[in-house]
Amino acid sequence: MSLRSRVNTPDDRHSPREDGRLVSSYRAKLLEEIDLAEMSALAPAERRARLERVLGHIISREGPVLSTAERAQLIRRVVDEALGLGVLEPLLEDASISEIMVNGPDQIFVERSGRVEQLPIRFASHEQLMQTIERIVSTVNRRVDEANPMVDARLPSGERVNVIIPPLSLTGATLTIRRFPRAFTLHEMIALGSLDEQMLLLLSGLVQAKMNLIVSGATGTGKTTLLNALSGLIPEGERVITIEDSAELQLQQAHVIRLESRPANVESKGQITIRDLVRNSLRMRPDRIIVGEVRGGETLDMLQAMSTGHDGSLATVHANSSQDALMRLQTLASMSEVEIPFEALQDQINSAVNVIVQLTRFGDGSRRITEISILDSHGREPFRITTVCRYIAQPMGADGRVHGYFAYAPLPRRIAERLYMSNQPIPQAFGVAPPEDHLDPLTSRTVL
Repeated sequence: MSLRSRVNTPDDRHSPREDGRLVSSYRAKLLEEIDLAEMSALAPAERRARLERVLGHIISREGPVLSTAERAQLIRRVVDEALGLGVLEPLLEDASISEIMVNGPDQIFVERSGRVEQLPIRFASHEQLMQTIERIVSTVNRRVDEANPMVDARLPSGERVNVIIPPLSLTGATLTIRRFPRAFTLHEMIALGSLDEQMLLLLSGLVQAKMNLIVSGATGTGKTTLLNALSGLIPEGERVITIEDSAELQLQQAHVIRLESRPANVESKGQITIRDLVRNSLRMRPDRIIVGEVRGGETLDMLQAMSTGHDGSLATVHANSSQDALMRLQTLASMSEVEIPFEALQDQINSAVNVIVQLTRFGDGSRRITEISILDSHGREPFRITTVCRYIAQPMGADGRVHGYFAYAPLPRRIAERLYMSNQPIPQAFGVAPPEDHLDPLTSRTVL
């Protein structure tokens, strides 16, 4: 009897449901023999070790006869069911997996290195999948049923979870788990081809010169990863407040305040939104505010903070280009209950945003900065951006990889002046746009 083949090979003589019944049977026997009060007092690692020992005694006493590998796998499966998330538990321990997607009990997909693949594993039944979902949402004091068929939650280890069940999901209960992203440094991202040394010099200067910067990109392009890496450029000694739906940023500075929104409880009370946290952060004397993602009316509060003394703030937004990012900020800001003419929001954005960094995920799974743009418009002018860096992609090669190169353009003189006043170097690859006049009419000094 091979548990591995029973689970992973469809044409094996044992079905997943039979295998699931075996696991459920031993899980019930295990629960009969343990003291739940005693188990709750143990640390997680001790709890697992204790359950494995007890289950080993049960199998030795009652059978079946198994090889060493089969016995170890059965113990692992049963303990995972008793303590963790069943068949998903090994996937959560696999560092190469960035996303787990369960489309009903019979389909489990994962994303590795930007590529999605289906795994030859499944839940024994719809009921087992629902038990796993209920275990996840109960850890954050939520419930999922026909009255509440959609839930967003976060596992204690940090993974983001979305659940949607029938009747809204016609394919069965659907579970999506996004892994807590590893904190990459900008130098590591250079090694991956996401940017180059000249772009690092520019971004470092922009952050240290306290430019307000928006990271834009579609889902899964690495916005949070880049935001976390850029935050490493913030000088020590500044008071930084991070605001997120799910706490993912891992800042290394000494003076960091981390705020996380809170969904409503089962009585639909107690919700704390990103907007509530942005407003509260303004009373906390921040040097910089970092918003993990703007997606609603809090955008207006963030823009007002950026344009009223909180320079150097960072945020991410879902958009497919720099121009789209500005239009999306305008749309999101209009969702505030404060009635502001749509044109007046252009003034807010033109005053607040300095730089847009656009990310793209390519067909080979690679993620790159594809555009660094400067917002050059003022007041209620239509948005006008100057792209100073762009990734020029070539068609996918025979090796299945997307190749290309970074192209640079001169920095607008206003940005170059601000870098100069902040004692930040201007990267040689960029240079400075030609002056309209050689002398600044206000200071009579040579413009950079």
